[in-house]
Amino acid sequence: MKVYHPQDIFNIAVVGHGGEGKTTLVEAMLYDSGATERMGRVEDGNTVTDYDGEEIKRQISIGLALAPVEWKNKKINLIDAPGYFDFEGEAVAAYELCDSALIVLSANGTVPVGAQKAYDYCSRHAIPRAFLVNQVDKEHADYVKTVAALGTKYTSSITAVQMPIVKDGKFEGIVDIIGMKAYLFDGQNVKEADIPAECSADAEGLRETLVENAAGNDEELMEKFFDGQELSTDDILKGLRAGILQGNIAPVFVSAAAPNAGVRELMDEIIALMPNAAEMPGTEALDASGNSVTLKIDTSAPFTAHVLKTIADPFVGKLSIIKIVQGTLKSDMSITNANTGKPEKCSGLGIMRGKKLINIGELEAGDIGAVAKLQHTATGDTLCSTSCVVKFPPLAFPEPCICLAVGAKKKGEEEKVFSGLHRLEDEDPTFKLVKDTETGDMLANGMGEMHLEVINNKLKSKFNVEGELHDPRIPYREAIKKAVKAQGKHKKQSGGHGQYGDVWIEFSPVPDGLADFVFEDKIVGGVVPRQYIPAVEKGLKESIQKGVLAGYPVVGLKCTLYDGSYHTVDSSEMAFKVAANLAFKKGIAEANPILLEPIMKVVVTIPDEYMGDIIGDLNRRRGRILGMNPEGGLQEVTAEVPLSELFKYATDLRSMTQARGTFKQTFERYEEVPAQMAGKIIEQAKKDMEE
Repeated sequence: MKVYHPQDIFNIAVVGHGGEGKTTLVEAMLYDSGATERMGRVEDGNTVTDYDGEEIKRQISIGLALAPVEWKNKKINLIDAPGYFDFEGEAVAAYELCDSALIVLSANGTVPVGAQKAYDYCSRHAIPRAFLVNQVDKEHADYVKTVAALGTKYTSSITAVQMPIVKDGKFEGIVDIIGMKAYLFDGQNVKEADIPAECSADAEGLRETLVENAAGNDEELMEKFFDGQELSTDDILKGLRAGILQGNIAPVFVSAAAPNAGVRELMDEIIALMPNAAEMPGTEALDASGNSVTLKIDTSAPFTAHVLKTIADPFVGKLSIIKIVQGTLKSDMSITNANTGKPEKCSGLGIMRGKKLINIGELEAGDIGAVAKLQHTATGDTLCSTSCVVKFPPLAFPEPCICLAVGAKKKGEEEKVFSGLHRLEDEDPTFKLVKDTETGDMLANGMGEMHLEVINNKLKSKFNVEGELHDPRIPYREAIKKAVKAQGKHKKQSGGHGQYGDVWIEFSPVPDGLADFVFEDKIVGGVVPRQYIPAVEKGLKESIQKGVLAGYPVVGLKCTLYDGSYHTVDSSEMAFKVAANLAFKKGIAEANPILLEPIMKVVVTIPDEYMGDIIGDLNRRRGRILGMNPEGGLQEVTAEVPLSELFKYATDLRSMTQARGTFKQTFERYEEVPAQMAGKIIEQAKKDMEE
């Protein structure tokens, strides 16, 4: 592939809901452009961009994949992004790589959630966007109804530039609304014709909207329009391009990707209407002094690039996917990582087409490439020339919302499992591996159950080791409800020195749980010598790590040492530590011990129509609703819910709200577990201790 200049490069993220034909569309574009010799099918597991074993097995996209195509002396860098919400982090990286987005949806008369979320993301981040109404060849497909649904949702920005010609359920051609011409499919060829009579009324109506929207983005065109003058094709293209770049217009294209109909015409429209890399506004960065600077796409400026994805390949090693913002990157060029301050060597420069790395000598600003085996570089880092060190702001990936414990399936393979997971952590910023120091669990945090299952399966396919996922252990606590006094006496006689320690301790709850542990010394008259009192405190601190009910740490406990006795020869620090432990076990057992569970503060953000379902579900989870608050056109429900009820909440919330709902949780406090539940937890804990 030759080197392309910024004005000839189009970086387009193909986004939208899962199952709408995004990967099939990319496959058709690869085939039509001559990049591949045959068109693969998702069902056959042989597409270019769904190459991972998990993608082939599940028949869905899991990671973003790149597919550069050459079309009429232009380069279109297609970024095939997953539509399933468990892999939202990959979509974020796709948006960062692209200059515009193609939102794909089926012609079924509705706007699916994935398309809505894609549009909202583009709108928030000022990314030019277009819609593609795909699968118009399907039975009951309704293009006009789908465009009307888009128009209702997004008002004046929706501008159809194509419409399908469908006869007896067969997709036979496309009407170009700009030129008011029909293009009829004739086997592998397309022939230009007049618009069929049955389509002309709809086409005229769509053209009126198109001309008005195009004129609205240019003062000169607006004057012409209001003066009643006819806008030329060039005028319309000028107005549309300006509106698309500003985000005021979202053009609507049409295709049937599976039978490869309308895909060539789509690529023509992309290079005619969508912005190229040179037209994009500058990217914000920080210079060496921390001042904000704007970097424009410029091949003559010092080299700067943003690392937006890392691929962990067990054979090739690490591949860093980069978007070049300034300058030119050449193979074997020495560069600097602005985040680590360490030098890097660009020894393996190329472009990715699916899993294939195509070596290339150089890439210019505005292009997307891949660099192999960078030693000190991670996703989000900035690569630059030593003469101009700048740093891009950190990437805002979504926070993980589900957590499962992970371990090795086979004993002795823990190190291999965790080593592999750390490699996958480098590849996927929405996956985080954290050790729970209290329970000892290694916690896998991700975007959903499917996300974590895929990560676990990748362990086997990439690193030949098997992990196992299960619910994490809950960090329960124990406490007491009444004050008691207990004696702990340790007396042991053997040859030589014996062991003797004797203490009386009062155990009582700390008022309002103001502290986890309080020790008070009330010894009078030296009945316990001063040198042994720290040993008593130490013995109690060690004892509270394991309560008498189920072995969980004891909190909110005040221990008052008020009496005891000693032996001049046989007493020792160890003897008093043991005595303190004996007093603890006896006293806590008599002080009405209870089990406490962690309570989380949960903030759920949902559209109005799901309010009743969400509140009912939170109540079933033993939650307490604290309040409701309108927030940005949505409703925010705040509640307190036990942690034990929240492990699979991300999946359930997604299901209840058609993926429109989100939530955040933070630890609030500990509360007593209801008696009927406490019995089961204690019983299970005792079984686990016996095993």
